[in-house]
Amino acid sequence: MRAAGGVWHSGSMEGDRRVAGFQLWIALGPELESRPPESYYLNDEQVPADGPVRVVLGRHGNAASPIPAPPGINYLTVQLKAGERWTYRPPTGHDVAWIAMQAGALYTPELVTAGELVVFSENNSAISFQARDAARFVLGSAVKHPHDLVLGRYSVHTSPRALVSGEAEIRRIGRDLVARGRITSAEI
Repeated sequence: MRAAGGVWHSGSMEGDRRVAGFQLWIALGPELESRPPESYYLNDEQVPADGPVRVVLGRHGNAASPIPAPPGINYLTVQLKAGERWTYRPPTGHDVAWIAMQAGALYTPELVTAGELVVFSENNSAISFQARDAARFVLGSAVKHPHDLVLGRYSVHTSPRALVSGEAEIRRIGRDLVARGRITSAEI
């Protein structure tokens, strides 16, 4: 989902299969932050793979995500077998990178275990991984955002004016949902 100008969202489970999810918030540039929101829904088979990597946003190797994303960002899920090695080579210009461990443990070069978040130093160097146990993690890399960030209660924007506009839209959506009986006023 690209929230852009503002959305009200919630999530719930269907069925009894356990799932794990990560919500990634990225700062959009001024050309995208006030546009209408967009959502894309893909099943597992629609997320392209390249070796141990599934490409959620951006591209890796021969795989490219069908989800349109701002330029200069990759968001990947990676699954390694115990002992398996893998090296990520960020695209030219990507100078920020991080991982969030979902399961298992790996070295990069220090040990990282499930539930940990690692932010790498700002550069464009390759990052090597070796799974100690079977490991599953998400990896993001990007071109550093060129704008100062203006943080609000519900969103991140590039200017105070865009923040005021975006949060006003979220409040408007909330009032509309209350009027239609979809949520209570306490949820706003």
